[in-house]
Amino acid sequence: MTRSGLEGVVVADTRLSEVDGERGRLVVAGHDIEGLAGGTSFEALAELLWTGALPQAGAQGRTREALAEGRARAFARLEAAGPGRFADGMDALRATTAQLAADDGFDTPAALTGAVAVFAAAWARVRAGGRPVAPDRSLPHAADYLRMIEGEAPTPARAAALEAYLVTVADHGMNASTFAARVVASTGSDPVSAIVAAIGALKGPLHGGAPGPVLDMLDAIGEPDQAAQWVEAELAAGRRIMGMGHRIYRVRDPRAAVLEAALGRLEQAGVTGGRLALARAVERAAEGALRAKYPDRALAANVEFYTAVLLDAVGLGRTAFSPTFAVGRVAGWCAHVLEQRATGRLIRPASRYVGPPG
Repeated sequence: MTRSGLEGVVVADTRLSEVDGERGRLVVAGHDIEGLAGGTSFEALAELLWTGALPQAGAQGRTREALAEGRARAFARLEAAGPGRFADGMDALRATTAQLAADDGFDTPAALTGAVAVFAAAWARVRAGGRPVAPDRSLPHAADYLRMIEGEAPTPARAAALEAYLVTVADHGMNASTFAARVVASTGSDPVSAIVAAIGALKGPLHGGAPGPVLDMLDAIGEPDQAAQWVEAELAAGRRIMGMGHRIYRVRDPRAAVLEAALGRLEQAGVTGGRLALARAVERAAEGALRAKYPDRALAANVEFYTAVLLDAVGLGRTAFSPTFAVGRVAGWCAHVLEQRATGRLIRPASRYVGPPG
Protein backbone atom coordinates (compact mmCIF):
# COMPACT_ATOMS: atom_id res chain seq x y z
CA MET A 1 0.00 0.00 0.00
CA THR A 2 1.33 3.42 -0.98
CA ARG A 3 1.20 6.12 1.68
CA SER A 4 1.72 9.54 0.17
CA GLY A 5 4.17 11.55 2.25
CA LEU A 6 4.97 8.41 4.32
CA GLU A 7 2.06 9.33 6.61
CA GLY A 8 1.97 6.92 9.54
CA VAL A 9 4.98 4.93 8.34
CA VAL A 10 7.49 4.17 11.11
CA VAL A 11 11.02 4.60 9.79
CA ALA A 12 13.04 4.36 13.02
CA ASP A 13 12.97 3.59 16.70
CA THR A 14 14.06 6.60 18.73
CA ARG A 15 14.59 7.55 22.35
CA LEU A 16 14.67 11.26 21.53
CA SER A 17 11.10 12.52 21.37
CA GLU A 18 7.49 11.46 20.97
CA VAL A 19 4.72 13.59 19.47
CA ASP A 20 1.25 12.59 20.65
CA GLY A 21 -1.07 14.45 18.32
CA GLU A 22 -4.28 13.16 19.83
CA ARG A 23 -3.52 14.23 23.39
CA GLY A 24 -1.37 17.22 22.54
CA ARG A 25 1.82 16.02 24.22
CA LEU A 26 5.47 16.40 23.32
CA VAL A 27 7.81 14.16 25.32
CA VAL A 28 11.55 14.75 24.95
CA ALA A 29 13.67 11.85 26.21
CA GLY A 30 11.12 11.03 28.91
CA HIS A 31 10.29 14.61 29.90
CA ASP A 32 7.16 16.60 29.00
CA ILE A 33 8.09 19.77 27.16
CA GLU A 34 6.10 21.81 29.70
CA GLY A 35 8.50 20.67 32.41
CA LEU A 36 11.61 21.41 30.36
CA ALA A 37 10.92 24.81 28.82
CA GLY A 38 11.37 27.67 31.24
CA GLY A 39 13.20 25.57 33.80
CA THR A 40 15.93 23.81 31.82
CA SER A 41 18.85 25.52 30.16
CA PHE A 42 19.56 24.95 26.49
CA GLU A 43 22.86 23.36 27.53
CA ALA A 44 21.06 20.86 29.76
CA LEU A 45 18.50 20.10 27.07
CA ALA A 46 21.27 19.51 24.54
CA GLU A 47 22.99 17.12 26.93
CA LEU A 48 19.69 15.29 27.45
CA LEU A 49 19.35 14.80 23.70
CA TRP A 50 22.98 13.87 23.12
CA THR A 51 23.53 11.58 26.11
CA GLY A 52 20.06 10.52 27.24
CA ALA A 53 20.19 12.15 30.66
CA LEU A 54 19.90 15.61 32.14
CA PRO A 55 23.12 16.74 33.82
CA GLN A 56 23.28 16.78 37.58
CA ALA A 57 22.84 20.14 39.28
CA GLY A 58 25.92 22.28 38.71
CA ALA A 59 27.34 19.84 36.14
CA GLN A 60 26.37 21.63 32.92
CA GLY A 61 29.79 23.22 32.49
CA ARG A 62 31.11 20.60 30.09
CA THR A 63 28.38 21.14 27.50
CA ARG A 64 28.47 24.90 28.00
CA GLU A 65 32.21 24.94 27.35
CA ALA A 66 31.84 22.69 24.31
CA LEU A 67 29.18 24.97 22.81
CA ALA A 68 31.35 28.01 23.52
CA GLU A 69 34.27 26.31 21.80
CA GLY A 70 32.04 25.55 18.81
CA ARG A 71 31.01 29.19 18.56
CA ALA A 72 34.61 30.37 18.76
CA ARG A 73 35.78 27.85 16.17
CA ALA A 74 33.02 28.88 13.77
CA PHE A 75 33.66 32.60 14.23
CA ALA A 76 37.28 32.04 13.19
CA ARG A 77 35.94 30.84 9.83
CA LEU A 78 33.28 33.51 9.46
CA GLU A 79 35.09 35.86 7.09
CA ALA A 80 35.74 33.08 4.60
CA ALA A 81 32.17 31.80 4.95
CA GLY A 82 30.69 35.20 4.08
CA PRO A 83 27.09 34.94 5.33
CA GLY A 84 26.36 38.57 4.48
CA ARG A 85 26.46 37.79 0.76
CA PHE A 86 23.01 36.24 0.95
CA ALA A 87 19.67 38.05 1.02
CA ASP A 88 17.90 35.15 2.73
CA GLY A 89 18.94 33.94 6.17
CA MET A 90 18.32 30.27 5.46
CA ASP A 91 20.34 30.46 2.24
CA ALA A 92 23.16 32.00 4.25
CA LEU A 93 22.91 29.35 6.95
CA ARG A 94 22.92 26.50 4.46
CA ALA A 95 25.88 27.87 2.49
CA THR A 96 28.05 28.76 5.48
CA THR A 97 27.42 25.47 7.26
CA ALA A 98 28.28 23.59 4.06
CA GLN A 99 31.78 25.07 4.16
CA LEU A 100 32.59 23.38 7.46
CA ALA A 101 34.64 20.20 7.46
CA ALA A 102 34.10 17.27 9.77
CA ASP A 103 37.85 16.60 9.86
CA ASP A 104 38.45 20.20 10.98
CA GLY A 105 36.70 19.75 14.29
CA PHE A 106 33.10 20.10 13.12
CA ASP A 107 32.18 16.49 13.71
CA THR A 108 30.54 16.84 17.13
CA PRO A 109 27.06 18.03 18.08
CA ALA A 110 28.44 20.90 20.18
CA ALA A 111 30.68 22.18 17.39
CA LEU A 112 27.86 22.13 14.84
CA THR A 113 25.31 23.64 17.23
CA GLY A 114 27.72 26.43 18.09
CA ALA A 115 28.47 27.08 14.42
CA VAL A 116 24.81 27.41 13.43
CA ALA A 117 24.27 30.05 16.13
CA VAL A 118 27.31 32.04 14.99
CA PHE A 119 26.34 31.95 11.31
CA ALA A 120 22.69 32.86 11.99
CA ALA A 121 23.68 35.73 14.27
CA ALA A 122 26.34 37.04 11.87
CA TRP A 123 23.88 37.07 8.98
CA ALA A 124 21.29 39.00 11.01
CA ARG A 125 23.95 41.43 12.21
CA VAL A 126 25.36 42.13 8.75
CA ARG A 127 21.96 42.48 7.11
CA ALA A 128 21.10 45.10 9.74
CA GLY A 129 24.18 47.09 8.75
CA GLY A 130 26.53 46.01 11.52
CA ARG A 131 29.67 43.92 11.73
CA PRO A 132 29.77 40.38 13.12
CA VAL A 133 30.31 40.20 16.87
CA ALA A 134 32.69 37.62 18.31
CA PRO A 135 31.16 35.11 20.74
CA ASP A 136 31.64 35.43 24.48
CA ARG A 137 32.70 32.14 26.03
CA SER A 138 31.47 33.23 29.46
CA LEU A 139 27.82 33.48 28.39
CA PRO A 140 25.23 30.73 28.02
CA HIS A 141 24.39 29.78 24.45
CA ALA A 142 21.01 31.56 24.19
CA ALA A 143 22.26 34.79 25.75
CA ASP A 144 25.35 34.83 23.54
CA TYR A 145 23.25 34.31 20.42
CA LEU A 146 21.25 37.45 21.22
CA ARG A 147 24.42 39.33 22.12
CA MET A 148 26.04 38.42 18.80
CA ILE A 149 23.02 39.86 16.99
CA GLU A 150 22.61 43.03 19.05
CA GLY A 151 26.17 43.80 20.07
CA GLU A 152 25.44 43.88 23.79
CA ALA A 153 24.35 41.37 26.40
CA PRO A 154 20.56 41.01 26.61
CA THR A 155 18.56 41.44 29.80
CA PRO A 156 18.10 38.24 31.79
CA ALA A 157 14.37 38.21 31.01
CA ARG A 158 14.91 38.35 27.25
CA ALA A 159 17.68 35.76 27.35
CA ALA A 160 15.46 33.43 29.41
CA ALA A 161 12.58 33.85 26.96
CA LEU A 162 14.77 32.98 23.99
CA GLU A 163 16.21 30.02 25.87
CA ALA A 164 12.68 28.72 26.55
CA TYR A 165 12.02 28.95 22.81
CA LEU A 166 15.22 27.14 21.82
CA VAL A 167 14.45 24.36 24.30
CA THR A 168 10.87 24.10 23.04
CA VAL A 169 11.81 23.64 19.37
CA ALA A 170 14.96 21.53 19.80
CA ASP A 171 13.31 18.25 18.82
CA HIS A 172 9.91 17.24 17.50
CA GLY A 173 9.68 13.64 16.35
CA MET A 174 10.39 12.53 12.79
CA ASN A 175 9.69 15.87 11.12
CA ALA A 176 10.86 16.57 7.58
CA SER A 177 14.21 18.17 8.42
CA THR A 178 15.04 15.51 11.01
CA PHE A 179 14.19 12.79 8.50
CA ALA A 180 16.42 14.50 5.93
CA ALA A 181 19.30 14.50 8.42
CA ARG A 182 18.76 10.84 9.22
CA VAL A 183 18.63 9.84 5.56
CA VAL A 184 22.01 11.47 4.94
CA ALA A 185 23.46 10.01 8.15
CA SER A 186 22.21 6.56 7.14
CA THR A 187 24.47 6.63 4.08
CA GLY A 188 27.55 6.96 6.28
CA SER A 189 28.08 10.55 5.24
CA ASP A 190 29.55 13.12 7.62
CA PRO A 191 27.53 15.09 10.21
CA VAL A 192 28.05 18.40 8.37
CA SER A 193 26.31 17.02 5.28
CA ALA A 194 23.42 15.76 7.39
CA ILE A 195 22.92 19.16 9.03
CA VAL A 196 23.10 20.96 5.69
CA ALA A 197 20.36 18.67 4.36
CA ALA A 198 18.25 19.42 7.42
CA ILE A 199 18.66 23.17 6.94
CA GLY A 200 17.52 22.81 3.35
CA ALA A 201 14.40 20.97 4.47
CA LEU A 202 13.65 23.49 7.22
CA LYS A 203 13.75 26.30 4.67
CA GLY A 204 10.62 24.94 3.00
CA PRO A 205 7.47 26.88 3.93
CA LEU A 206 5.52 23.67 4.50
CA HIS A 207 7.92 22.66 7.27
CA GLY A 208 9.73 25.51 8.98
CA GLY A 209 6.88 27.78 8.06
CA ALA A 210 6.98 31.53 8.33
CA PRO A 211 5.99 32.83 11.75
CA GLY A 212 6.47 36.39 10.51
CA PRO A 213 3.03 36.47 8.83
CA VAL A 214 1.47 35.95 12.27
CA LEU A 215 2.80 39.39 13.18
CA ASP A 216 1.43 40.78 9.92
CA MET A 217 -1.94 39.42 10.99
CA LEU A 218 -1.70 40.98 14.45
CA ASP A 219 -0.65 44.28 12.90
CA ALA A 220 -3.71 44.20 10.64
CA ILE A 221 -6.08 43.46 13.54
CA GLY A 222 -4.61 46.08 15.83
CA GLU A 223 -6.78 45.72 18.95
CA PRO A 224 -8.18 42.70 20.84
CA ASP A 225 -11.79 43.82 20.35
CA GLN A 226 -11.30 43.72 16.56
CA ALA A 227 -10.18 40.08 16.52
CA ALA A 228 -13.51 38.32 15.98
CA GLN A 229 -14.63 40.62 13.17
CA TRP A 230 -11.29 40.36 11.37
CA VAL A 231 -11.18 36.56 11.63
CA GLU A 232 -14.73 36.19 10.31
CA ALA A 233 -13.93 38.45 7.36
CA GLU A 234 -10.80 36.47 6.48
CA LEU A 235 -12.63 33.15 6.59
CA ALA A 236 -15.47 34.57 4.52
CA ALA A 237 -12.91 35.63 1.91
CA GLY A 238 -11.47 32.10 1.83
CA ARG A 239 -8.16 33.02 3.43
CA ARG A 240 -6.42 30.99 6.12
CA ILE A 241 -5.70 32.19 9.64
CA MET A 242 -1.96 32.19 10.24
CA GLY A 243 -0.62 30.08 13.10
CA MET A 244 -3.69 27.83 13.33
CA GLY A 245 -3.71 24.10 12.62
CA HIS A 246 -1.01 21.42 12.54
CA ARG A 247 -0.54 18.23 10.52
CA ILE A 248 0.02 16.10 13.63
CA TYR A 249 -1.80 17.76 16.53
CA ARG A 250 -5.55 17.31 16.78
CA VAL A 251 -5.66 19.64 19.76
CA ARG A 252 -3.66 22.71 20.73
CA ASP A 253 0.05 22.35 20.06
CA PRO A 254 1.68 21.98 23.51
CA ARG A 255 4.54 24.18 22.34
CA ALA A 256 2.07 27.02 21.86
CA ALA A 257 1.16 26.75 25.54
CA VAL A 258 4.81 26.72 26.57
CA LEU A 259 5.63 29.82 24.53
CA GLU A 260 2.51 31.60 25.74
CA ALA A 261 3.74 30.98 29.31
CA ALA A 262 7.16 32.33 28.39
CA LEU A 263 5.48 35.44 27.03
CA GLY A 264 3.61 35.79 30.28
CA ARG A 265 6.91 35.85 32.14
CA LEU A 266 8.18 38.50 29.72
CA GLU A 267 5.04 40.53 30.32
CA GLN A 268 5.74 40.46 34.04
CA ALA A 269 9.20 41.84 33.22
CA GLY A 270 7.59 44.55 31.08
CA VAL A 271 9.09 43.60 27.72
CA THR A 272 6.31 42.06 25.58
CA GLY A 273 5.45 45.14 23.58
CA GLY A 274 1.75 44.70 24.40
CA ARG A 275 1.06 41.91 21.88
CA LEU A 276 0.21 39.09 24.29
CA ALA A 277 -3.35 40.25 25.01
CA LEU A 278 -3.96 40.74 21.30
CA ALA A 279 -2.53 37.31 20.46
CA ARG A 280 -4.74 35.62 23.03
CA ALA A 281 -7.82 37.39 21.71
CA VAL A 282 -7.03 36.38 18.13
CA GLU A 283 -6.41 32.78 19.15
CA ARG A 284 -9.76 32.58 20.96
CA ALA A 285 -11.59 34.18 18.05
CA ALA A 286 -9.89 32.00 15.45
CA GLU A 287 -10.41 28.76 17.34
CA GLY A 288 -14.12 29.46 17.77
CA ALA A 289 -14.68 30.55 14.19
CA LEU A 290 -12.73 27.61 12.76
CA ARG A 291 -14.62 25.15 14.94
CA ALA A 292 -17.90 26.53 13.64
CA LYS A 293 -16.77 26.51 10.01
CA TYR A 294 -14.97 23.15 10.08
CA PRO A 295 -16.61 21.06 12.84
CA ASP A 296 -14.91 17.87 11.64
CA ARG A 297 -11.39 19.34 11.64
CA ALA A 298 -9.25 20.22 14.63
CA LEU A 299 -7.65 23.62 14.00
CA ALA A 300 -5.99 25.07 17.08
CA ALA A 301 -2.92 27.24 17.68
CA ASN A 302 0.38 25.76 16.54
CA VAL A 303 3.94 26.59 17.57
CA GLU A 304 4.23 29.39 14.98
CA PHE A 305 1.45 31.42 16.57
CA TYR A 306 3.26 32.31 19.78
CA THR A 307 6.74 31.91 18.26
CA ALA A 308 6.17 35.07 16.26
CA VAL A 309 5.01 37.05 19.27
CA LEU A 310 7.82 35.79 21.51
CA LEU A 311 10.69 36.32 19.07
CA ASP A 312 9.36 39.79 18.31
CA ALA A 313 9.22 40.58 22.03
CA VAL A 314 12.76 39.28 22.47
CA GLY A 315 13.86 41.81 19.86
CA LEU A 316 14.56 39.70 16.79
CA GLY A 317 13.64 40.92 13.33
CA ARG A 318 11.18 38.86 11.35
CA THR A 319 13.77 37.76 8.80
CA ALA A 320 15.75 36.13 11.64
CA PHE A 321 12.85 33.92 12.79
CA SER A 322 13.57 30.88 10.59
CA PRO A 323 17.35 30.90 11.20
CA THR A 324 16.63 31.13 14.94
CA PHE A 325 14.40 28.07 14.62
CA ALA A 326 17.45 26.27 13.20
CA VAL A 327 19.60 27.50 16.12
CA GLY A 328 17.35 25.50 18.43
CA ARG A 329 16.51 22.54 16.19
CA VAL A 330 20.13 21.76 15.30
CA ALA A 331 20.57 20.19 18.75
CA GLY A 332 17.89 17.66 17.84
CA TRP A 333 19.24 17.09 14.36
CA CYS A 334 22.64 16.25 15.82
CA ALA A 335 21.06 13.83 18.29
CA HIS A 336 19.24 12.05 15.47
CA VAL A 337 22.44 11.84 13.44
CA LEU A 338 24.16 10.17 16.39
CA GLU A 339 21.25 7.78 16.86
CA GLN A 340 21.00 6.89 13.19
CA ARG A 341 24.70 6.19 12.91
CA ALA A 342 24.65 4.04 16.04
CA THR A 343 21.54 1.95 15.50
CA GLY A 344 20.11 2.55 12.04
CA ARG A 345 20.67 1.16 8.57
CA LEU A 346 20.62 2.70 5.12
CA ILE A 347 17.23 4.36 4.58
CA ARG A 348 16.06 3.26 1.17
CA PRO A 349 12.27 3.29 0.72
CA ALA A 350 10.58 1.84 -2.34
CA SER A 351 8.50 3.65 -4.91
CA ARG A 352 5.65 2.49 -7.16
CA TYR A 353 6.12 3.06 -10.87
CA VAL A 354 3.07 4.67 -12.51
CA GLY A 355 4.66 5.72 -15.82
CA PRO A 356 4.03 4.30 -19.28
CA PRO A 357 4.86 0.64 -19.75
CA GLY A 358 8.11 -0.24 -21.46
